Amino acid sequence: MLVGRAAFGAALWLAAAGGARAEIAVSANDGKATLENGAQVVPGAVVPDTVSVIDLSASPPRVLSEIAAPASVAGPPSSVAVAPDESFALVTAAQKLDPKAPKTFAPDDRLSVIDLRTSPPKVVATHPVGPGAAGVSINRAGTLALVANRNEGTVSVFTIKAGVLADAGRVRLGDEKSGPSAIAFTRDGKTAYVTRDGDWRISVLTIDGDTVAYAKRDLFAGIRPYGIDITGEGALAAVANIGMGMGDADTVSLIDLTAKPPRVVATTTVGQTPEGLKLSPDGAFLAVGVINGSNKAASSPFYSEHGLLKIYRISGFDLVKVAEAEVGHWCQGIVWSRDGRTLLTQCMIEREILAFSFDGSRLAPAGTIRTGNGPAGIRTAEP
Repeated sequence: MLVGRAAFGAALWLAAAGGARAEIAVSANDGKATLENGAQVVPGAVVPDTVSVIDLSASPPRVLSEIAAPASVAGPPSSVAVAPDESFALVTAAQKLDPKAPKTFAPDDRLSVIDLRTSPPKVVATHPVGPGAAGVSINRAGTLALVANRNEGTVSVFTIKAGVLADAGRVRLGDEKSGPSAIAFTRDGKTAYVTRDGDWRISVLTIDGDTVAYAKRDLFAGIRPYGIDITGEGALAAVANIGMGMGDADTVSLIDLTAKPPRVVATTTVGQTPEGLKLSPDGAFLAVGVINGSNKAASSPFYSEHGLLKIYRISGFDLVKVAEAEVGHWCQGIVWSRDGRTLLTQCMIEREILAFSFDGSRLAPAGTIRTGNGPAGIRTAEP
């Protein structure tokens, strides 16, 4: 049932009254896609896409409110962005049911603006972007948003004032097969990095106020760079290279952002298809969600009954594995709590979000959030 819980408004009010900022995660949930014998298909019973607002400070974390809004599992799980002050969220929809053939998919081009201050939250604006709208990010000043358009080879630019978006044009990166996927701003907001899984590169954007331009410089990390994240202090970026999905072990690369110019400095093998990737707020750890063949047909020699959540400690430019936990099938996005002690990871097939506690060396189950459809993208406000 899509209802706003009174606890949502109360929780935010109490946080404000106590002088503390709320701590929420926003999950985008796809109700029109599932897997059948390793292939993405439309389920027999399609349910509306939703967006869930989660209290990440609760133990265990819990859903505060859930509303209808277009979402999609297509593209990386950075299809959500949360404003620095948690006043609104942006959610992209990369894929929809084809109106001419309802049992098949077609590219979507919608960006929803969700007001998180109301109870329940509500969609207050919908903006057309490019086809295959995927990764979305907001700069730390809360003044600019960028959307990667996977089926167009472009990035949409929006200025932001008082939570209102204004279209500021598009930046061309490549052709419609270049596959812009995920976007990460540097801490100073003067640069952004865009993964391109279609032609295997990471493009550099320069930013001057509301002017965004392709620097005509690309970095090369691995096969099909997909997810990307930047540490809170801004010294490193991590990139998930998801490979060709043929059962081979895939990789994560680190980019030294302090080098002049920035460059890829290390690549580590992590396992089959690192879909989700998120650095801890202090930049000390990297969480990687490895699908591990859990999205393949059961008859495949590469099939596994579970995915993996792996935690790596960042030691210079080395990734040192410190913890691992089994998760569900075709798991997607990951977020950390602000104190780095709690993680959430989305499991698409089970239609649930798993919570884990982390003490610096071990992961332990810390609760399960059930969703009515497949959780496919998740974000908190950037540290």
